[in-house]
Amino acid sequence: MDQTKELVKTIIKGLQEKKGKNIVTVDLTKLSGAICQYMVIGEGNTPNQVSALSDSVWDLARKEAHEKPLSVDGYQQASWIGMDYGTVLVHIFMPEQRRFYNLENLWADSTVNQIPDID
Repeated sequence: MDQTKELVKTIIKGLQEKKGKNIVTVDLTKLSGAICQYMVIGEGNTPNQVSALSDSVWDLARKEAHEKPLSVDGYQQASWIGMDYGTVLVHIFMPEQRRFYNLENLWADSTVNQIPDID
Protein backbone atom coordinates (compact mmCIF):
# COMPACT_ATOMS: atom_id res chain seq x y z
CA MET A 1 0.00 0.00 0.00
CA ASP A 2 1.13 3.54 -0.71
CA GLN A 3 3.09 5.03 2.20
CA THR A 4 1.01 8.23 2.23
CA LYS A 5 -2.29 6.32 2.33
CA GLU A 6 -0.91 4.20 5.16
CA LEU A 7 -0.03 7.40 7.06
CA VAL A 8 -3.59 8.70 6.52
CA LYS A 9 -5.02 5.46 7.98
CA THR A 10 -2.68 5.71 10.96
CA ILE A 11 -3.68 9.35 11.59
CA ILE A 12 -7.37 8.40 11.49
CA LYS A 13 -6.70 5.58 13.95
CA GLY A 14 -4.93 8.03 16.28
CA LEU A 15 -7.91 10.39 16.18
CA GLN A 16 -10.40 7.58 16.75
CA GLU A 17 -8.47 6.17 19.71
CA LYS A 18 -9.09 9.41 21.64
CA LYS A 19 -12.72 9.70 20.49
CA GLY A 20 -12.15 12.34 17.80
CA LYS A 21 -15.38 13.26 16.02
CA ASN A 22 -16.44 14.34 12.54
CA ILE A 23 -13.27 13.06 10.91
CA VAL A 24 -12.91 13.62 7.17
CA THR A 25 -10.18 13.01 4.65
CA VAL A 26 -9.66 15.43 1.80
CA ASP A 27 -8.00 13.87 -1.25
CA LEU A 28 -6.07 16.58 -3.10
CA THR A 29 -4.07 14.25 -5.34
CA LYS A 30 -5.94 15.24 -8.50
CA LEU A 31 -5.62 19.00 -7.94
CA SER A 32 -2.64 20.70 -9.52
CA GLY A 33 -0.79 23.02 -7.18
CA ALA A 34 -2.26 21.51 -4.01
CA ILE A 35 -0.21 22.06 -0.86
CA CYS A 36 -0.30 18.36 0.06
CA GLN A 37 -1.77 15.07 -1.13
CA TYR A 38 -4.26 14.59 1.72
CA MET A 39 -5.75 16.50 4.62
CA VAL A 40 -7.24 14.79 7.64
CA ILE A 41 -9.63 16.99 9.62
CA GLY A 42 -11.16 16.11 12.97
CA GLU A 43 -12.40 17.73 16.14
CA GLY A 44 -12.43 17.47 19.88
CA ASN A 45 -14.85 19.01 22.36
CA THR A 46 -12.34 20.67 24.69
CA PRO A 47 -8.79 22.05 24.41
CA ASN A 48 -7.61 19.09 26.50
CA GLN A 49 -9.18 16.64 24.06
CA VAL A 50 -7.73 18.50 21.05
CA SER A 51 -4.28 18.20 22.67
CA ALA A 52 -4.85 14.51 23.44
CA LEU A 53 -5.90 13.90 19.82
CA SER A 54 -2.71 15.55 18.60
CA ASP A 55 -0.60 13.50 21.02
CA SER A 56 -2.30 10.30 19.87
CA VAL A 57 -1.67 11.08 16.19
CA TRP A 58 1.96 11.94 16.96
CA ASP A 59 2.53 8.69 18.89
CA LEU A 60 0.83 6.35 16.41
CA ALA A 61 2.39 7.98 13.34
CA ARG A 62 5.82 7.59 14.93
CA LYS A 63 5.28 4.00 16.07
CA GLU A 64 3.28 2.54 13.17
CA ALA A 65 4.17 4.66 10.14
CA HIS A 66 7.66 5.71 11.30
CA GLU A 67 6.81 9.35 10.56
CA LYS A 68 7.26 12.54 12.56
CA PRO A 69 5.58 15.81 11.68
CA LEU A 70 7.71 18.48 10.04
CA SER A 71 5.95 21.01 12.25
CA VAL A 72 3.11 21.32 14.76
CA ASP A 73 1.33 24.60 15.42
CA GLY A 74 -1.40 25.68 17.85
CA TYR A 75 -0.56 23.37 20.72
CA GLN A 76 -0.58 26.16 23.36
CA GLN A 77 -4.19 27.30 22.84
CA ALA A 78 -5.35 23.93 21.50
CA SER A 79 -8.41 25.32 19.73
CA TRP A 80 -6.86 24.36 16.39
CA ILE A 81 -3.74 22.22 16.10
CA GLY A 82 -2.13 21.79 12.71
CA MET A 83 0.35 18.99 12.04
CA ASP A 84 2.38 18.96 8.83
CA TYR A 85 3.61 15.55 7.66
CA GLY A 86 4.62 16.89 4.23
CA THR A 87 2.25 14.83 2.08
CA VAL A 88 -0.49 14.94 4.75
CA LEU A 89 -1.76 17.91 6.75
CA VAL A 90 -3.72 17.20 9.93
CA HIS A 91 -6.16 19.77 11.34
CA ILE A 92 -7.66 19.14 14.78
CA PHE A 93 -10.26 21.73 15.74
CA MET A 94 -12.63 22.76 18.44
CA PRO A 95 -16.14 22.79 16.83
CA GLU A 96 -16.41 26.61 16.70
CA GLN A 97 -13.10 27.05 14.88
CA ARG A 98 -13.92 24.27 12.47
CA ARG A 99 -17.21 25.91 11.51
CA PHE A 100 -15.47 29.27 11.09
CA TYR A 101 -12.64 28.04 8.83
CA ASN A 102 -14.78 25.45 6.99
CA LEU A 103 -11.82 23.79 5.27
CA GLU A 104 -13.94 21.07 3.68
CA ASN A 105 -15.76 23.69 1.58
CA LEU A 106 -12.56 25.58 0.85
CA TRP A 107 -11.35 22.47 -0.98
CA ALA A 108 -14.79 21.57 -2.37
CA ASP A 109 -13.38 20.59 -5.77
CA SER A 110 -11.49 17.72 -4.10
CA THR A 111 -12.81 14.37 -2.85
CA VAL A 112 -14.02 14.61 0.76
CA ASN A 113 -14.68 11.33 2.61
CA GLN A 114 -16.50 11.19 5.95
CA ILE A 115 -15.08 8.68 8.42
CA PRO A 116 -17.71 7.14 10.74
CA ASP A 117 -17.45 8.14 14.40
CA ILE A 118 -16.57 5.40 16.86
CA ASP A 119 -18.80 5.65 19.91
